[in-house]
Amino acid sequence: MRNTVLSATGLLLSLSISTCLAASASPSAADRIADTELIPREALFGNPVRANVQISPDGRYLSWIAPVDGVMNLWVAPANDLDKARAITRDKARGIRSYFWSYRPGTLLYLRDTGGDEDFHLYAVDLATDKATDLTPFPKTRAQVSGVSAKQPGAILVGMNDRDSQWHDLYRVDLANGQRTLVEKNTQQIGGYLADADYRVRYATRARPDGGLDVLEPDGQGGWKKYDDIPFEDVASTQPSGLTTDGKTLYFTDSRNRNTAALYAIDVASGNRTLVFEDARADIDGTLTHPATGQVQAVSVDYLREEWNPIDAGIDADLKKLKTLGPGNIGVNSRTYDDKTWIVAYSAAESPLVYYRYDRDGGQLTRLFSARPQLDGKPLVPQWPQEIKSRDGLTLVSYLTLPRSADADKDGKADAPTPLVLFVHGGPWARDSYGYNGYAQWLANRGYASLAVNYRGSTGFGKDFTNAGNGEWAAKMHDDLLDAVQWAVGAGVTTPDQVAIMGGSYGGYATLVGLTFTPDTFKCGVDIVGPSNLNTLLSTVPPYWASFFEQLAKRMGDPRTGEGKQWLAERSPLTRADQIKKPLLIGQGANDPRVKQDESDQIVKAMTAKNIPVTYVLFPDEGHGFARPENSKAFNAVTEGFLAQCLGGRAEPIGGDFAGSSISVPTGADGVPGLEAALKDHTQDVRK
Repeated sequence: MRNTVLSATGLLLSLSISTCLAASASPSAADRIADTELIPREALFGNPVRANVQISPDGRYLSWIAPVDGVMNLWVAPANDLDKARAITRDKARGIRSYFWSYRPGTLLYLRDTGGDEDFHLYAVDLATDKATDLTPFPKTRAQVSGVSAKQPGAILVGMNDRDSQWHDLYRVDLANGQRTLVEKNTQQIGGYLADADYRVRYATRARPDGGLDVLEPDGQGGWKKYDDIPFEDVASTQPSGLTTDGKTLYFTDSRNRNTAALYAIDVASGNRTLVFEDARADIDGTLTHPATGQVQAVSVDYLREEWNPIDAGIDADLKKLKTLGPGNIGVNSRTYDDKTWIVAYSAAESPLVYYRYDRDGGQLTRLFSARPQLDGKPLVPQWPQEIKSRDGLTLVSYLTLPRSADADKDGKADAPTPLVLFVHGGPWARDSYGYNGYAQWLANRGYASLAVNYRGSTGFGKDFTNAGNGEWAAKMHDDLLDAVQWAVGAGVTTPDQVAIMGGSYGGYATLVGLTFTPDTFKCGVDIVGPSNLNTLLSTVPPYWASFFEQLAKRMGDPRTGEGKQWLAERSPLTRADQIKKPLLIGQGANDPRVKQDESDQIVKAMTAKNIPVTYVLFPDEGHGFARPENSKAFNAVTEGFLAQCLGGRAEPIGGDFAGSSISVPTGADGVPGLEAALKDHTQDVRK
């Protein structure tokens, strides 16, 4: 018997040694991808050459955002002479990313915050003088644009919360001199206003204590009366979505008495409702409206991929023409008021944005700019939509991206298992979609597969799917992610021991949950601005989220009750910080108004108190995510080294990627190869 046991033990030992030798002999992710050209991080995450191309309503100008001395600024050119393009702003710090045309000739409007604090000010730029005027020049004020109308070209409607940080008063703002005139003083907790083209307030919304929403209309005596009722289970997918220019038709996106949200047209005078479009698979996603009439002409639905559906037969030929650009995504950025000229954006998973001018009269498409021409000819890879079943039968629409080394025939099926990064979207009331994604391309180019999962709680797939996430933080929402990993293992995409988890906001929270609630599942994690303590998260939300707070409390847990506090504590990664045993990288913006810096500080403190290693990267001039390209590149350089150490992919050296960045590493710089050395040679560049 003794000899038999020894023989069995020897056999097991021999098998173990053979397995280890085979594993060590197998090529690493870096080796497998070595024959594919390395795409520099600068090309993926640096400033685009041009972005957000638009045409003025009168058709005289093209505009876009492009760098000036490395900072994104507004540019304008005559529509028929792009060689005369000039920068009309000279921001030297954070840059400009959001802008639009007014109907006042030669006047552009843009939004800008300070250091990521999300207190967005609204500026008007006069093309005759290039002078920029702050239309909301008040401290700690967040501007909300509520109305822009061709019938009122000299003014716009803007919400401002300078009087009460929780609620926005509505003002009419003169674009010539910046003077504001009060339209509605918000003393009744109005969450939002809907005005017609003459700037008459026609509807408003107000949150209820039960998490539902009242749609209101003026009562004719200076007050409000109820127009409609939206129950809590429908608030994420039901809302008034616009009026026609004549004010006679109200469009309403509505999931009441159904699952997916459909688009309805309501005759204002009679109240009669007409179904415009519906899809049993997914909610209405977007609309194209006529610039002069405001009538909806086409509707998009995004299930596995975005699909545009004509409502107005007069636009059918145009949509067919745009589809000749390719099988990717088509967006109409802007249209002239006479509707003769459109600016169209086209992209696909393996093709970054390209902008076109579309002249409707002749049906002519003219290529204007590529957003990232430095990626032309680079080894970008396809993205593969998947329908993954959860353990309780839900369909999780997901998107798989494979490195070239794992999918030589480009059929979307892995030739051999490869390390996987589970990339979790934020929100959680948002969704992942098909299309070009710099992060997915970056990970594939470094040798990793990536999987983006629409877990329960995500929006766009009907209210039942969204509401299935209520009360399921760190529970069934996390189970969905685990089920997706198991699918990837079963499909041969990866192996159970080669999976990392990464994401921002809720995705950062999911990363922390993965490393605390299921500490053996993931090999490492990257948390970007993710909350660690749900009680402190909900106690520090921005004041202007007041109208949204009841929904948060209903979907997560109510911090105002003992039971709610206990639930929030149980679902907080901070409570289980001592369970972390896999490498963790954390990125945080010091000015984040949603997920305060303390959310990262708390878990870093808890880990260091237990001598658990963690690398903590902090940016003093960022908020909820990293908007400055210099900071994005810096953090991704750190992440790349971190993932290479964890999963064995290749890593481009940090090199000069910290230049111009405000990066600091309060804790754990020794946890990522090359990080300490790069920091020694770096001088912080803080810009707000």
